[in-house]
Amino acid sequence: MSAAPGSATRRIGAMVLRYWYLLRSSWPRLLELVYWPAVQLFTWGFIQLYVADNASFFARAGGTFLGAVLLWDILMRGQLGFSVSFLEEMWARNMGNLLMSPLRAFEFVAALMIMSVVRLAIGMVPVTVMAIAFFDFNLYGMGLALAAFFVNLILTSWSVGLVVSGLVLRNGLGAEGLAWTVMFLLLPLSCVYYPVAVLPMVLQHVAWLLPPTYVFEGMRALLIDQVFRADLMVQALALNAVLFAAAAWAFLRLLDAARDQGSLISAGE
Repeated sequence: MSAAPGSATRRIGAMVLRYWYLLRSSWPRLLELVYWPAVQLFTWGFIQLYVADNASFFARAGGTFLGAVLLWDILMRGQLGFSVSFLEEMWARNMGNLLMSPLRAFEFVAALMIMSVVRLAIGMVPVTVMAIAFFDFNLYGMGLALAAFFVNLILTSWSVGLVVSGLVLRNGLGAEGLAWTVMFLLLPLSCVYYPVAVLPMVLQHVAWLLPPTYVFEGMRALLIDQVFRADLMVQALALNAVLFAAAAWAFLRLLDAARDQGSLISAGE
């Protein structure tokens, strides 16, 4: 017995409506549709401007791109390591059990920070060895400067991870996409592959509010001019202290809101 053509149309229409309602009910999903094209446009647009104005730069700036890529991965993977460990609890619907246990919020956050470093080490150490083997670029040759770069980048990654985790707690797994995408918002404004001077003046002021900008400017000063800019690292550390305190406050407020809404137990789509 064959189904009537009208029934198939209604079923297809019902599925389309389901997906539309799901999309419409989650602003992170809507934002994500615009997010990637905009980030790609601004990042590569600024690179093009920089190359056009500084054609001779690359002759004396060997290694800056590889250094930028590896330091960016520390920032990106640090945040992902934090967020993915958190999401694993959400996926297992275990968050309610955890937060009703004697485990305190700061203990949970501390465990996430430790796991981010563990995940980062597992991913980055082999990559840095491959950079030495295939491209003759030794990230560890930066010496103590690398330690300063790492501390500032990992602090920023934890701050972003805290805010993302809080938003997922408050809004459910509909906000999960932020864990994979929000860091790319910092990519063009942190001046990973080009100096701050390339940006329009208005965006330069925004860039100097971001701790990673100081790290990538410091990396270029080290690799191109052979100068370690301790002043940049101190400014980045001060900004990171403010950023981390604000992120911790936001996480606790969002956690309280999730408890009030009862979303810890019903976390899902």
